[in-house]
Amino acid sequence: MNDEVIEVTPVPAPDAAKLESLKQLTMIIYVLYACSLFVGITGIVAIVMNYVKRDDTRGTIYESHFTWQIRTFWWGLLWAVLGFITTFILVGFAVLFANFVWCIYRIVKGFLNWNDGKPMVV
Repeated sequence: MNDEVIEVTPVPAPDAAKLESLKQLTMIIYVLYACSLFVGITGIVAIVMNYVKRDDTRGTIYESHFTWQIRTFWWGLLWAVLGFITTFILVGFAVLFANFVWCIYRIVKGFLNWNDGKPMVV
């Protein structure tokens, strides 16, 4: 057997100023996603911000929020596309409505956990 020792470099603990900055950024992204339900372009801005700042959240509670937000965006987009494609057989309207409700749920749940200082279970 090969008893190789793998060294893991720990992520340094972020300072208070960085945590406060990440907290504000996470809230801003939740607001952008909420606005995207009515003005779609803000969702694009939010997902870009998620990917650009994702590495900064490593090792903090905001890492789970970013993962939650990214998954909400991509699954919401997938169901929106499927809903639009199937509107001609009328089932698409139900898919779009269910997707709208699901996205609201995800944004509200994420925002409430953010407000309570809790990580998301992803």
